Amino acid sequence: MRAIVNGRIITEDDLLENRVVIFDKKILEIVDEGKLKNFNLEEIIDAEENYICPGLIDLHIHGAGGKDTMDAEIESIKIISNTICKNGVTAFLPTTMTMSKEKIYNAFNVIRKCMNLDLGGAKVIGAHMEGPFLNENYKGAQKADYIIKPYFDFIKGFEDVIKIITLAPEQDENNEFIKKVKKETNIVLSIGHSNATYEEAIFSIENGVNHATHIFNAMTPLNHRQPGVVGAIFGTDISCELIADKIHVHKGVFNILLKVKGKDKIILITDSMQAGCMKDGIWELGGQKVIVKEGSARLENGTLAGSILTLNKAIKNILENTNLKIWEAVAMASANPAKDINIYDKKGSISIGKDADMVIFDSKFNAKQTMVEGKTVFKC
Repeated sequence: MRAIVNGRIITEDDLLENRVVIFDKKILEIVDEGKLKNFNLEEIIDAEENYICPGLIDLHIHGAGGKDTMDAEIESIKIISNTICKNGVTAFLPTTMTMSKEKIYNAFNVIRKCMNLDLGGAKVIGAHMEGPFLNENYKGAQKADYIIKPYFDFIKGFEDVIKIITLAPEQDENNEFIKKVKKETNIVLSIGHSNATYEEAIFSIENGVNHATHIFNAMTPLNHRQPGVVGAIFGTDISCELIADKIHVHKGVFNILLKVKGKDKIILITDSMQAGCMKDGIWELGGQKVIVKEGSARLENGTLAGSILTLNKAIKNILENTNLKIWEAVAMASANPAKDINIYDKKGSISIGKDADMVIFDSKFNAKQTMVEGKTVFKC
């Protein structure tokens, strides 16, 4: 049993002062400082008046630390895990790309193994399958050669691994794939890389799509005569991912999105590629050359190719450009993603009985110490 003292605890709906978190692998108690003597503690961690924050959860990340999910190697996932925990991430979904079926399956098999391993960093909690069920018109940095129409047999045998599927619903005739996935699995269906009309997008939401991949990016935009995918997201209560790097989405749009969707329906993601946490230079994404320069990652033709954003920086960008309370911004990268993939009973907040996934952040949201299920995986 251990304790974190002298910190400001960020809960689901408040900022607690003069309290102590008692934990082992789980959160055991949150008590007044004066009650600390009642516990037989192995270690007392001094947060030094910094924030004690729930561990961050990244639902959309291709890579970091020079490695990519599509490497389909345990060592690559381990490096990603150990890189992103330094930014306060305690759980993540390695995200696949539009490549050959064999390469995607290889990645899924590795992710499945990693779900049952202690990688020494952030925990792998499943996969986000981004493609190949996309629309070529909005492929973004995905490879057109491997784009195909959705069919259920493609995901058969990996229902335990896949937590989110990004797809273009207009490619799914009569939404048969969407209906079958909704009926037979617990996989979250996400609209993205889509050329759908407003009507097609609404139809897919009625049939089971309840999430949107990196809103505004790689989808039909909002127009007052053709509301498109963005209009359908705005007009319904589905959740949406946001890349809050101020490059993919202008900082002025953060407040607009909050007014339309509300703070509980926005999920901060990184969409980071292998150059995340690395230096500027030439990198790769899905077999394509990517140039990382001045904070952005782009293909040779200028198309944005994922990001080099970190999740703690996304929170900081939201706090600096909106009027959200600190616990509200943090929830967009912890509670909201946990709820989205139905793990909120275990992760996503500092609550009694949940996994002891916590981060100590300084006032600039730099991670000082990260804990996954009570184990320190990073300390500076």
